[in-house]
Amino acid sequence: MNTAAESNNHNSLPPMIVQLLDKLALPYRTCEERSDLDPAQRMEAVLVDDAIGALLVLYPRDHLLDLARLAELTGRQLIAVKPDRLTRMLSKHDLKVLPGLPPLTSSPCLYEERLLQQSELLIQSGQPGLLLAVASSDFKQMLSKASAGQFAVPLSNIQPNLDRPEEDRAEISQAVESFTARRIQKRLEETIEIPPLAQTAQKIIKLRVDPNASVDDITGVVETDPALAAQVVSWAASPYYAAPGKIRSVEDAIVRVLGFDLVINLALGLALGKTLSLPKDQPQQATPYWQQSIYTAAVIEGLNRAIPRTQRPEAGISYLAGLLHNFGYLVLAHVFPPHFSLICRHMEVNPHLSHSVVEKHLLGITREQIGAWLMRYWGMPDELSTALRFQHDPHYQGEHAGHANLVCLAVRLLRNRGIGSGPYSEIPQELFDRLGLSRDKANDVVNKVLDAEAALRALAMQIQPGQ
Repeated sequence: MNTAAESNNHNSLPPMIVQLLDKLALPYRTCEERSDLDPAQRMEAVLVDDAIGALLVLYPRDHLLDLARLAELTGRQLIAVKPDRLTRMLSKHDLKVLPGLPPLTSSPCLYEERLLQQSELLIQSGQPGLLLAVASSDFKQMLSKASAGQFAVPLSNIQPNLDRPEEDRAEISQAVESFTARRIQKRLEETIEIPPLAQTAQKIIKLRVDPNASVDDITGVVETDPALAAQVVSWAASPYYAAPGKIRSVEDAIVRVLGFDLVINLALGLALGKTLSLPKDQPQQATPYWQQSIYTAAVIEGLNRAIPRTQRPEAGISYLAGLLHNFGYLVLAHVFPPHFSLICRHMEVNPHLSHSVVEKHLLGITREQIGAWLMRYWGMPDELSTALRFQHDPHYQGEHAGHANLVCLAVRLLRNRGIGSGPYSEIPQELFDRLGLSRDKANDVVNKVLDAEAALRALAMQIQPGQ
């Protein structure tokens, strides 16, 4: 079992927490947050509510909080309190994160029974990066008015399929059947009811594989789709590209600013993205879909340029993979509309977990599996489906590893800066080494992209106003 490194910096604790602990005469020590701390000892605290009122819920980090079990236990349909409300509550006491201390709130408390199986608990102090280490026997004294129950699922029982794409088809079929009353349609294509590939996208795919395709060819395809044509022109005219002079046409945008390769992949990404509409629901504090897509593509574009020329994956495919990396999110919302909201609510109360764990628990598949499958079904390049399928595996070294590794690195770099969903995660050195990048160079790329945040957000607004 890992033990927490003790910190003597008790002065970093919020004054209100120090006063509370002194009043309770609770023995404790402080320790710094580290990625190697035992998750079974780490306590997660989340405030949920409904029309009746708020409830403080405590459970171990190596578990998933299951809202269905919570509903069975309490008879209430509880969801995470809205982030702005929680922020207001915490800021009154100069707290940045919710401490797992029941006497701190006036709300009733419910805790997972398995919490107290550990000899010591590591609890959020209210100050990010600083934990309270408290003996379970001492912490139990604070639970005199709290209720115990079993409502969390051990993560050991939830194993997302990260590295067996040959099983995706069967798992998707099984998941779809699990959520349909009738098991009549046996073919996956009939069961999922995915819309056909847009005509514009079909034309662009043909151009992508045509070695003789020219600027005139892609200009002709883009101009037949007025919305796409306007998008390409406005893209080239955006502050992000800082093009000299006025962009007067699609051809002008391609020749003077964007280039053939970028336009053909940008156009394809936009055409595919518009095939499925954005879900009305989403997790609280989620990065808007197109904003996340554009940031990821921009980081990939910068990383690719920084990779030694002989090691670079094909830039166009990598950029397209960045635009579409989260496409499975749209597919899940389309295929499982009654259950998509349930995924969102579980992500809100399990911020310590990746979406893959939540989706595997609720549906039996992940967005990466279904997104990669759809790319193959639509006849997209193998490099693209591989990049989507293995984007969360920093150790992947199979076919087309360069594209998958590049998406993985970009997604993690951005997520660790608060863009995207999921907890902070360490990036192994081997991932940088395989791509021929240094950590400093990769971070420089992200810094440059985030410096252009306003311009990139404007691009996302052009695609989806209101994002």
